[in-house]
Amino acid sequence: MNAEEFFAAKLAFQTDVSDVRAAGDDPPFTLVDTRDLASWRQGHIPYAIHLPRKTIPLHASRKLPDKTKPVVVYCWGPGCDGATKAAHELARRGYQVREMIGGIEYWIREGFPVSTADGLVTRPADPLTAPLAATPAGSV
Repeated sequence: MNAEEFFAAKLAFQTDVSDVRAAGDDPPFTLVDTRDLASWRQGHIPYAIHLPRKTIPLHASRKLPDKTKPVVVYCWGPGCDGATKAAHELARRGYQVREMIGGIEYWIREGFPVSTADGLVTRPADPLTAPLAATPAGSV
C-alpha cells in the first residue's frame, strides 16, 4: 500500500466533527453514540441515537434496520477506542460504517450543541481546536 492508498482508505472509514456538523440536523447517515447510558445522559449530539458498543450484538438490527444507510459512530474522544470497536462490530454485521474522530470531546470543543436533561447546551469554542472569529485590526 502506498501513501495515496493509505490516506484514501483512512478517509473512507473516518470522518471528523466538522464534517458531521456540516451534514446538518438531518444527515444522510445515522449518527450513533456508542457510550454507556450514564455518558449518554450527561450529554450527546442532538440527533444521535444511543447504541452502546456492548449492546450492538443484541440491538443493532432493531436500532439500525436499514443496512444500506451509512452509519457514523462516536464515543468520548481521541483517547477512547470505543467507537473503533463499535465500528468493527457494525462492519462485521454488514453496515457501512465510519468513525467520527475526536468524538464528543471535539464536538463540544468546536462549540457545537449537546443535548442534555436541561435542553441544548452550547459552550464557547476552544481556541486551540476551533478557529475564532477574526478580530478587526486595531481592536483590543
